[in-house]
Amino acid sequence: MIQGNKALFDIFRHPQTIQALSQKIHQEALNLSQPLKIMEVCGGHTHTIMKYGLKQLLPHTIEFIHGPGCPVCVMPKERIDQAIALARMSDTILLTLGDMIRVPGSASSLVQERAKGCDIRPLYSPMDALKIARENPTKKVIFFAIGFETTTPMTAALILRADDEKLHNLFFHINHVLVPPAVGAIMDDPSNRIDAFIGPAHVSVITGSKIYEPIVKKYGTPVVVSGFEPVDVMEGILKIVLQKNKHRSEVEVQYSRAVTRQGNQKAQAMIEQTMTVRESFRWRGLGDIAHSALQLNESYGHMNAETVFSQHLSYEPIDDHKLCICGSILKGLAKPNDCTVFGTACTPNSPLGSCMVSSEGSCNAYYRYGSAL
Repeated sequence: MIQGNKALFDIFRHPQTIQALSQKIHQEALNLSQPLKIMEVCGGHTHTIMKYGLKQLLPHTIEFIHGPGCPVCVMPKERIDQAIALARMSDTILLTLGDMIRVPGSASSLVQERAKGCDIRPLYSPMDALKIARENPTKKVIFFAIGFETTTPMTAALILRADDEKLHNLFFHINHVLVPPAVGAIMDDPSNRIDAFIGPAHVSVITGSKIYEPIVKKYGTPVVVSGFEPVDVMEGILKIVLQKNKHRSEVEVQYSRAVTRQGNQKAQAMIEQTMTVRESFRWRGLGDIAHSALQLNESYGHMNAETVFSQHLSYEPIDDHKLCICGSILKGLAKPNDCTVFGTACTPNSPLGSCMVSSEGSCNAYYRYGSAL
């Protein structure tokens, strides 16, 4: 099985295939009427581009603009502060995923609070929350749920299981955000410089490629959904260049081995059963975006940490560190190495902003793969 997986990866990382795609892109790019600025929405694509040096294989007329596709990167400080406030409550276990515990809030972070004695646990799987709640019936177990459409079904499944088991001590602080409204907000910004998008792969497995059709129709901007391997990304770029040369603007799926137009309808149904769209949500660096995030349905209000523990929470907006330009980076208006504190005062071990904390953040990618610039 391991050998089979290695052979599969070799196909999508095959040097000769990547070089052939590079040559084809160079050839087609000669017909571009103007330089092409492509935003890769997902941080996973940013890391592939940097790690494999794909920028160096492309003509100088093609520029990457790094988008907001990292749920950790877009979480505003006031939401981090809410997680900290919940964790500080007595008899509480706070659960969350991965990099979230290291993201700085206004004065602390979850990892710092854990060092002070708060019971804060990163999860490998959201389903582990069920076991923790069962084993700690006298504790308030709060899941600080984050992610784009990719991880939302896991939270929805967890809510349904918790409800079925009547786990009255398990609560949810929902921070799931949606890709299309964020893309729309970026395109509506008069300073945007984007000609096309590489659409996120795993998000699209859940939602289907259909969610990008209104974006293409409204802005006339091609969207090509690509996988995360270097061959995937290069094929996606070639499809964008061919669309531009043919004066087309369409949704195309390079990642056809996993993405359909309709997506995972069972996962979508679970999300619709448990959650509803918020009127507005504040994105770190992007500001308030209408209908861009989810919250628990009223029928699951007894599980909603935002209402059950509302007296502990503040929603006052909190600005980023004055030297951090993460907001401009998320909008595609700056690159990480434009920041005066990049790699000095701000590193993965001592981050000032969320783009450096997350393993999918663009600043993190530039720091790790800087030689690929």
